[in-house]
Amino acid sequence: MANVYYVDGKFVLDSEAVLPVNDLGLLRGYGCFDFMRTYNGRAIFVRDHVKRLFRSAMQIGVKLPVSEDELVLLVDQTLKRNPPVESSIRILVTGGSSPDFITPQGRPRIVIMVSPLSSYPQAWYQEGAKIITVPHVRSLPGSKSIDYIRAILVLAEAREKGAIEAVYVDPEGQVREGTTSNIFAFFGDRLATPGRDILHGITRQKVLELVENKFSVEIRDIRRDELLRADEVFITSSNRLIVPIVRVDDGIIGSAQPGRQTRSVLQAFAEYTDRLSKSST
Repeated sequence: MANVYYVDGKFVLDSEAVLPVNDLGLLRGYGCFDFMRTYNGRAIFVRDHVKRLFRSAMQIGVKLPVSEDELVLLVDQTLKRNPPVESSIRILVTGGSSPDFITPQGRPRIVIMVSPLSSYPQAWYQEGAKIITVPHVRSLPGSKSIDYIRAILVLAEAREKGAIEAVYVDPEGQVREGTTSNIFAFFGDRLATPGRDILHGITRQKVLELVENKFSVEIRDIRRDELLRADEVFITSSNRLIVPIVRVDDGIIGSAQPGRQTRSVLQAFAEYTDRLSKSST
């Protein structure tokens, strides 16, 4: 069954969704986006994602032609036009058409894409997964821009090394974030996660809220060599949710199995999203 997208004011079949070739999103990679998923068919964190999208747009100098409330409604309307399956929702904002191929005209475009949610191997969650570290500093870490060239390249490197994600390390040796994830590490019963020069993930935010009364939480820099000595490590993202990490590069984390505290975070998050998605509000 075909999916329905919202494209610049119209609802169209995914096979008919097009943008002009003089759009700055295509010409110059000038744009931003946000990504969310449904839980039991409901986009329970849609307002968090929309707020972050507006922050991303402001950081790159794009003024959206709709309000936050209007965009939340458009997401809901698009979702309802699609099959009732667990779905991913991507909101794309482009710089719009430009007659000289570089100067924004102040008429950005909005695209909302709904598609069936991808599934990931259960082994990642039951046995843990591997990540690699790579040197990189994002130019606009607080904006979820559409420039993913570096991410695409390092993810290819990660796959070649049997890893599911690549995590950026800055010139000072501080771990920042993954290409599409945030990172957490347990040191004993202390849970640490970087807080500066990163994109603040929505799943990261919800995890921090869930664990604030369960663990001693530290928002701080984590050096790569310190990460390798962690007792437990996990990554968070909207699509993969919470994935235990048992290998970082060639190093083994803890006992090379998902740790007790990480498993408790997975369970708490699953119960939280299930409860929210089934509530009447």
